[in-house]
Amino acid sequence: MAELLDFEEPVAVLLKEIEALSLMPQTPERQAAIAQLEARAAELRAEIYRNLKPWQRVQVARHPNRPSMLDYVELLFTEFTEIHGDRRFADDKAIVTGFAFFHGEPVAVVGHQKGRDTKSKIYRNFGYAKPEGYRKALRVMKLAEKFNRPVIVFVDTPAAYPGIESEERGVAEAIALNLREMALLEVPIVILVSGEGGSGGALGIAVGDRVLMQEFSVYSVIPPEGCAAILWRDAARKVEAAEALKVTAPDLLELGIIDEIVPEPPGGAHQDPKAAAARVDEVLVRHLRELRDLDVPTLLDRRYAKFRSMGREGQAFTTVTVAGGGDQAG
Repeated sequence: MAELLDFEEPVAVLLKEIEALSLMPQTPERQAAIAQLEARAAELRAEIYRNLKPWQRVQVARHPNRPSMLDYVELLFTEFTEIHGDRRFADDKAIVTGFAFFHGEPVAVVGHQKGRDTKSKIYRNFGYAKPEGYRKALRVMKLAEKFNRPVIVFVDTPAAYPGIESEERGVAEAIALNLREMALLEVPIVILVSGEGGSGGALGIAVGDRVLMQEFSVYSVIPPEGCAAILWRDAARKVEAAEALKVTAPDLLELGIIDEIVPEPPGGAHQDPKAAAARVDEVLVRHLRELRDLDVPTLLDRRYAKFRSMGREGQAFTTVTVAGGGDQAG
């Protein structure tokens, strides 16, 4: 059973009752009671998830059991062959790249990998990619262009790695180069924000023809805690910051930043990764089919227009009040 979040406490109470009954000798009456409690727990979880606040969605996006890029590779792709290294410095474990088959079609796959337990999180640097990660991703994308293979990207990172070695090796330049080169890549690119889409760390591999978000993922210029610390000098106001930042999939669809929301199973993707992958599969197939029908000039023109139009034509900016006076738009 996936770890429960604090707002799921009403479900936890029912699950404890189910567990207690399951440990007793089973009778038809107890089995009926367990079935009734399970139905009630599923109903309650669905109700909770229909009414999640922005900060609660952030918590779901960060859930430790949420399916990662490599989980989706295992569930959706065949014959995945990982490509390592940027051929300039090192192999960044926070970004995984490679080639695979998707419904029999050869594709390139790129994505962040956070890790799940302590050992794997350290190995993957908690999903914080360094410059060599972005350069590796671009190397694989250019190979995909050379062999006319679509690129599928899974975004799930708090941000690019902010350490001094990242700055020394030119993280800003690496991300900026990716933005330019992905805008010009002559093959279809489909982006899926599958967890936490944080800042330039996410955007560095997120320029594409279609930008999709799973229902309970988030996508933002800064984490709510960082926003609250900057604006109000108080990271505890993260709940308020999450509201102001418009980080949720419905917010971003309304603002024209993303193209489609991919539904998740009741209780989030971490409750049923296979069902979540099946929904991702259906959407990826549809978008790749549509993009394959476009010639290269049309593909590039539409991609360029898509990103140039963001923030225009009446798209709203959020205004938040900063402690000590004045408003700040974001």
